[in-house]
Amino acid sequence: MPDRFLLFIPAYNCEKQVPRVLDQLLDPKVSGFVSETIVVNNRSTDGTEAAVLAWMAAHPNTPVRLLRNNENYGLGGSHKVAFQYAVRHGYDYLVVLHGDDQGDARDLYPLIASGEYKSYDCCLGSRFMKGSQIKGYSALRIFGNYGFNWLFSLVTLHKITDLGSGLNLYKVAGLKNGYYLKFPDTQYFNDCMILAQCHYKQKMLFFPISWREEDQVSNTKLTSFALSLLRMCGQYVTGPKKFVAREMRAKPVEKYGYQVVASNV
Repeated sequence: MPDRFLLFIPAYNCEKQVPRVLDQLLDPKVSGFVSETIVVNNRSTDGTEAAVLAWMAAHPNTPVRLLRNNENYGLGGSHKVAFQYAVRHGYDYLVVLHGDDQGDARDLYPLIASGEYKSYDCCLGSRFMKGSQIKGYSALRIFGNYGFNWLFSLVTLHKITDLGSGLNLYKVAGLKNGYYLKFPDTQYFNDCMILAQCHYKQKMLFFPISWREEDQVSNTKLTSFALSLLRMCGQYVTGPKKFVAREMRAKPVEKYGYQVVASNV
């Protein structure tokens, strides 16, 4: 029986970009392996939800389901919604593709076609390795990413080439115990995931991707982000087991709930 893939698109205030992301589903290289797509709207304040609904109406035969978080849970919280959805619905793999149209799901195609993904617990898209293509990044941001990739590699004793692009693949079996639920609901979620995956000795593969910044708007404040990453590395290196088990959320959430707004499934 072939593996079942769920594609998860986190969306927040990306009304211009999310239709372009959904257009990737029309390519056979993506539609050929994706069983269902969920767009998780994290309480957008612009026309993101209307844009998704319009796209779904124009493509009624494409299996897409639009979810709306009960609260603004943050990027990490939307991941938790999708992880739990994948577990409950019996999917084998979850693909994360950010809704701001920086990544391309077709970059996964070689791993899927060859079956290489089966040997790993997660396959993480990397903007900073041989074969990657990156457009629109400043030299300062590129330099900073290389520096933190080196630092995380040092503290984990694993080669890390990207701390969190918007294209990742996870084996759902590795998500069932919910080890990630206490991780931050913010943009630091992916960084904690990588540290935890190293601690739990999950098999990781970094693969090259194409990445661009054109009309996207970044909400990341570089200085505070860098300081938080340094603090995170310090906490991890002094006690990895304690680090991955601690409560990291500013506001613990008992249940990451959502509503189904529309479905073509």
